This record gives sequence, structure tokens and C-alpha cells, in this order.
Amino acid sequence: MVKDLGINALHIDKLAELAIKTGLALEPEQDLLISAPIESLPLVRRLCVHAYKAGAGIVTPIFTDPEIVLSRYEYAADNSFDVSAKWLFDGMGKAFDNNTARLAIVGDDPMLLSEQSPERVARVNKANSLASKPTRERITRFEINWNIISWPGMSWARRMFPDLPGHEAQFKLAEAIFSASRADLENPIEAWREHNITLRSKSDWLNQHNFKALHFFGPGTDLTVGLADGHEWMGGASMAKNGITCNPNIPSEEVFTTPHALKVEGHVCSTKPLSHQGSLIDEIQVRFEAGRIIEAKASKGEEVLLKVLDSDAGARRLGEVALVPDSSPISQSGLLFYNTLFDENAASHIALGQCYSKCFKNGGSISKEEVARSGGNSSIIHIDWMIGSNQIDVDGLSQDGEKIPVFRKGEWAQ
Repeated sequence: MVKDLGINALHIDKLAELAIKTGLALEPEQDLLISAPIESLPLVRRLCVHAYKAGAGIVTPIFTDPEIVLSRYEYAADNSFDVSAKWLFDGMGKAFDNNTARLAIVGDDPMLLSEQSPERVARVNKANSLASKPTRERITRFEINWNIISWPGMSWARRMFPDLPGHEAQFKLAEAIFSASRADLENPIEAWREHNITLRSKSDWLNQHNFKALHFFGPGTDLTVGLADGHEWMGGASMAKNGITCNPNIPSEEVFTTPHALKVEGHVCSTKPLSHQGSLIDEIQVRFEAGRIIEAKASKGEEVLLKVLDSDAGARRLGEVALVPDSSPISQSGLLFYNTLFDENAASHIALGQCYSKCFKNGGSISKEEVARSGGNSSIIHIDWMIGSNQIDVDGLSQDGEKIPVFRKGEWAQ
């Protein structure tokens, strides 16, 4: 089956092994829950092989299918768009409470819902966000080891490479995924060990300075992002509360932390389009006062953006700020993936909504109330969008007001 697709079977196997051994660091007797597009079955099969070789208890895959998703928009009654399978998320939450690891595969057409009613898409997103919030919070609190990887879905490939025949486009996307994930190297696991050391050195430098804020400035941008009290920078491998050190995102080129929800000021423009739930939002421009977006517009997808910002009280505030050099492999590829897992690793970015409570000095034990008191944001959404480029500089503002260069022309200044 993989051979017929023209996708390198060895690289698929390496990506699967990497996800299990480095992405999840799956432990013996630990159960694993996988969510995946039905098209990614060849990758899921290899994931199961490597999971059971690592001693997994039981591996449970849950598949999605784009045609089934679209059938809802075509035939379902109107009230269907305000409900979600809460029972499923409740079950997943119970599994996580029992130390089940979580692995997600992305690979469907990122613009699948682009021709559907934006109002209905927004209603479905809100229903799913509300139903999945307890599950999502277990992830953002890093209660268990989790990981996200990708499969080169045919529709996604055609979206990225519209001038190529379908199988050639899929092959090209597969090669791009393997390259960004380091799965095409002779020893991907060793390559990630070295990459993690590099990312840790950057986060250590930022933690040593303990900046009170970051100042992003350049064309269209003059933004000061206050950082949460007791924040901690992280990047690459991270220890979950269950004691397992995992790499949540493959690929990953970022170091990130928690902003202070009430201390963001100024204006900023997006530097890359944002693909969100089937819609493309481009040339975003927003203005913050006291941490909250008070003005927002976009040249494309503005209606979707405004609906996102009205998701709940925390949707107009930041939950993450991340630094990514313009020289990152994904940026240098020149590709727009229409997928945040990749596109966020091409540029420094911010995220609207829910913060990661792990990004605090005592993140392993901090309570929800302590997160809020320290400036951490709470929301049913978490949406990353890119604000960095080779024209954007970043200064760190020390506790006594000194400005220290962090990025110059999109690259680390240190």
C-alpha cells in the first residue's frame, strides 16, 4: 500500500519509531490513544508495531474521515452544529487520568471546510472546544506525555502543490514532512537528542535573564508582551507531570513561554497566513490594550477571525509567546504548509487563548488559581499565528528596564 503511494516506507517507519521513542518516550505497560485521519493507516500500523515493541499495554486508534465530516454539513439538522460527542472527550479524559499517552496525527485537507457556512463552522468549533476543554487542559497542563506528527494526505498535498499531479504532490509533501521531522536522517533519534540540546541552551539563556517582557518591533509591528510572573521558557523535550520526558511536537523549532494576560500592549501584523478550521486568515492586524485585543482586522478571513476572538473572555488575550529563528529549516523551505504544526515553526509567533501551565517555574505542581494569579490566561481556544520574519527584531526587557537584544533580523542575537 505504501509502495503504491510512492512514499518512502523506510522514512514512514523511522517517523513512527521516532514518535514512539522520542516524541512520546512511551513506557512499558503504558496505554496509548491515537487519533488519525483514515488515510494515514500505513503510519498508524507502524506506530502500533513500535508501541508494542516498546511494551505498550493497549493501543487504541480513533480514525476520522473527511467525507463523513462533510456529510454533516450537507445533511445534518441545524441543531446538530451546536453539539459535540462529550462522552468521547469524557472517556479520553478518564484515559489520561489513568496515564494513557496521547498521539495525534494531522494530515487532512486544512481547507476542508472552506466552502461551508462560516457560521456553522464556528458553531461546531465552539461546541467541540467546550466539550473537549477538560481533555485539552490535561494536555496544556502536561499531565501526560503526548505527541503530534503528520501524514501527507492527498488533499493536503494538492493544496500545497496545485500544479503537480496528485501522487507527485503527495510524494513532495511526504519528503517535506520527513525532512522537517528529521525522519529522513540516518539516525533521527540521535538527531533529535542533539536538537533538544540546542533548544535547551536557548531556553536556559532566556530563563537566566528572567525578562519581564519582550518587545517585538519592525514593519507593521510594535508590540510589548509582558511575561507571566514566575514564567519559565521551554523548548523541545519537556517532562510531563507523570515524570516522562517527551517531545510534544514533531517538528519543533521553537522555545516558548507564558505571557501575562493583562500586560500586552501595542500593535502587530501577521507575517504568514493562518489556516484555521478550513479557513485561511491572512494579513491579520490587531491592537492590544491592557492585554486585550481591542481592534482586529484581516485582508482575508476577517469574519472567521472575529468569531474566534469572541469565543470566550480569554480568546482576545495571549496564552503563548514563542521565538523561532528565520533560519529554521521550515522557514528556509519556503513552503506554506497551511498547518500550524509546521507553519508556527517557520517564525516567531503568539497564541490566542489558553496558556500552558507547565511554563512556570513550579509548573509541575501549580494550581489553576495560581496560574491565573501569575497572569496565565484561560480559554477554550489556543490558536498560534506567526509574527516573526527576517525584518522583525526582539528585545528582552529586564526587571530593571534594561533592553537586551534577543533577535536581530529574525535571528538569535546571542
